[in-house]
Amino acid sequence: MPHEPADWMQLAIEQADKAIANGQTPFGAVVVRDNRLVAAGHNEVWQRTDPTAHAEVVALQRAARELGRIDLAGCEMYTTCEPCPMCAAAIHWSNLDRVWYGATIADADQAGFRELQMPIETLYERGGSQVQIHSGLLTPECAALFQRWLQRGESGTY
Repeated sequence: MPHEPADWMQLAIEQADKAIANGQTPFGAVVVRDNRLVAAGHNEVWQRTDPTAHAEVVALQRAARELGRIDLAGCEMYTTCEPCPMCAAAIHWSNLDRVWYGATIADADQAGFRELQMPIETLYERGGSQVQIHSGLLTPECAALFQRWLQRGESGTY
């Protein structure tokens, strides 16, 4: 099993690649506890016909089910893109210890996604969240997911 943050992010990238292969948007996330994979997920918005089925939400749902509780204190998330405000709120409400992300909201915006221009750092600072944020993990690799997705002729909306 992975032991370094970059290894966990690589698993999130693999989830995003699965999303692309399944006709979904290029986002992936994993939840880890005690250096053990708890859950993984990718964007399932179109598959579920659910605008809230972002990779982070899917991974949180699966982690809560796996652990049998909604309080995910002691866990951390690795996600290929900076969480949108909805996902940032879900991460906060789940009590994750920290979130690591690669690509930025600006990267997603450039790929055609309708991103709210509210950085997670600003949201958490203004909202008083205790979740630790780590940005810039494998950013080029995560941003490249958008190019792979765009090469399939897709366009971003979620």
